[in-house]
Amino acid sequence: MENDKKYTARQEQLARFAKALGHPARISIMQFLAKQDTCYFGDIHEELPIAKATVSQHLKELKNAGLIQGEIETPKVKYCINRENWKLAQELFGEFMGQCIYKKRIAVNAFFFIY
Repeated sequence: MENDKKYTARQEQLARFAKALGHPARISIMQFLAKQDTCYFGDIHEELPIAKATVSQHLKELKNAGLIQGEIETPKVKYCINRENWKLAQELFGEFMGQCIYKKRIAVNAFFFIY
């Protein structure tokens, strides 16, 4: 039965990370956060050409996926990359992207080499 097939925990985690990164605003947020230790919501909002409510929604998606973390420093919220999960994301995406096997044929003096 097809319904008996299960996805691995690593496949599910990779999908969560991929979904969270599936919007250009979220990519922009992650690139911005990668360049600093921490920053405040206002700093992130200034970097993006979108409304504050939309920035909040994107931050929520990234936080729910575990890619970022936020800390309340009343009245502000400070954000940073979740380094442990970022490392895991790098590992999972690397494994995923690296599994494509291709062979390239090169003709050298009528001999073909496959590498």
